[in-house]
Amino acid sequence: MKWVVRLSALALAIVISMGSLAAQTPGAQAPPGPQAPPLTFRAGVDRVSFTAVVRTRKGKPVTDLQQKDFELLDNGQTRPILEFRSEPTPATLALLVDVSGSMNIASKRAAAREAAGHVLAWLDTGEDRVGLYAFDTQLHELLPMEPAPGRVLDRIDHLEPFGSTSLYDAIAETGKALVTAGQSHRAVVALTDGGENSSHLTAAQVSSIASEIDVPVYIIVVLSPFDRDNMSPADEKAEIDRLMSSPLGNLAHWTGGEIFLATSPSQTNLAARQIVTELRHQYFIGFAPDTSRPGWHPIDLRTRQKDLVVRARSGYVARFRPDPQP
Repeated sequence: MKWVVRLSALALAIVISMGSLAAQTPGAQAPPGPQAPPLTFRAGVDRVSFTAVVRTRKGKPVTDLQQKDFELLDNGQTRPILEFRSEPTPATLALLVDVSGSMNIASKRAAAREAAGHVLAWLDTGEDRVGLYAFDTQLHELLPMEPAPGRVLDRIDHLEPFGSTSLYDAIAETGKALVTAGQSHRAVVALTDGGENSSHLTAAQVSSIASEIDVPVYIIVVLSPFDRDNMSPADEKAEIDRLMSSPLGNLAHWTGGEIFLATSPSQTNLAARQIVTELRHQYFIGFAPDTSRPGWHPIDLRTRQKDLVVRARSGYVARFRPDPQP
C-alpha cells in the first residue's frame, strides 16, 4: 500500500492534541504507547470519548446493546461510563486512493476503482458523506466532503499513477482532514496494493495519531486480475493471515478499523458493506480519565455477553496537570 504525507511538526502536534485512545482487535498485537507528545487532561474536568463496534463471533453486527451491557476497565480498574449513545447515524468516509507508480501495473488502478464503486454503492444517496483523497509521495485532496455518491468515480477515472508510495503519512493526514471537517461516524478507507516505501511516519505512529482523534482506518488491499485468477484458496488464506499480522494490519486494528483483501468482487462488496454498517452503528462511550497516574493507560471495553467481540481503541495517554495557583 502506498501513502504519502509531509506532516510538519506543528501539524503533527495539532493532530495529536485532538483526542485520545488506540485500537485493539482479537489477535492484533497490542500497540506501543503513542509516539508523540502525550495528551493532557485536567483532573475532574476532561473526558475521554471513543467509538466502538460490537459483532458476534461470526461477524454479524450487534446494534441493540444498552449502557448497562458494557463494562469499561482503565488499567484493569472498573470505571463508570458517563456518556453513551447508540443511535444509527449517517456515515462519513474519506476514500484514500493509492496513485503511486505500482498501481499502474496489471490493472491495479481499475481494481481500486472497482473497490470504490462497491463502497459508494452501500452509502445512502444524499445522507452519507464522502470525500476523495489520492496519494503517491504527496497527499492530494481531490474532493471535499459532500453528499454521497458525489463525483468520486469520475475523478478516479482521471488519476494517473506515478511516483513512490507514502501510505502511512497519507493515512495520518487524511485522518486529520476528517477531524477538521467536524463529522462524526467517520473513517478513512484506503484503497491500495499495500506497498510502502517513502513515509516519514511508522505504522505505530500513524495508529497513535488516528486512534487519538478517534478515526478508524479501514484498508482494502486490491489485487490485479492476474493475481486474483492465480490465487488458490490456500494462497488466499496465507495472504490474509499475513496482512492481519502485518504493520498495516496492526495499524487498522489499533484504530478500531479492519484490513481486507479484495480477492473477488463479491468479497470486496462484503468488505464495503461491513465498513458502512459498522460506521452507522457505532457505540459512543465517554468516561473521566484517571489523571492520578500519568502516562499510557490501557483500556478494555467489554460486553457482559461473553460471546461478543468488541473493537475499539485500546488506550489513552494522560498527564496530570494541576490547576494553576492563584
